[in-house]
Amino acid sequence: MLTIRGVLLERQAIAQRVEALGRQIAADLQAEGDRLQARGQAPGPIVMVPVLTGALVFTADLIRAMGVKMSIRPVTLSSYPGKSTTSQGVTVQGGVPTDLAGARVVIVDDILDSGRTLGLLRRLISAQNPQSVRLAVLLDKQKAAGRDEDVSVEYAGFVIADEFVVGYGLDFDGYYRNLPDICTMHDDGKPEA
Repeated sequence: MLTIRGVLLERQAIAQRVEALGRQIAADLQAEGDRLQARGQAPGPIVMVPVLTGALVFTADLIRAMGVKMSIRPVTLSSYPGKSTTSQGVTVQGGVPTDLAGARVVIVDDILDSGRTLGLLRRLISAQNPQSVRLAVLLDKQKAAGRDEDVSVEYAGFVIADEFVVGYGLDFDGYYRNLPDICTMHDDGKPEA
């Protein structure tokens, strides 16, 4: 059975980093809007596309730190079904927004792991011809063997080692999302109850 081993990132460090990321994203969107206007183009609306359910907590804190006019269009994708601790491939469970042409889109996810989820979502959204697409993740998990899909993100809160983590929206079998810290887990050798 997997149990919590210890705290990897404390809530205060998470709060400070998410606040800084929100300000950075807002500043970059403002600069992009200014460049578009200088070229005689109207900046498109800002649309946040959080990947549910893992990015729920991160997105809530991130958008409060941004302070810009935006809409939120969540999408539900799954790559860690049930008690899996490794990505099992991406399944689209909730519809991807289809009206993003001309928008300035920020895809928000909890963790960049295999790259498959964010790679797929970026392709689906880019095919709609938005003005821009950015990726923001709370955690960028470093993989010794490399990712299944090479995906670069514009914004990453923290770089972490290749270990399974929970808390601050991240789960194991639907549990632990409500932990305020990000914690590592380990297998204690006991069978699941």
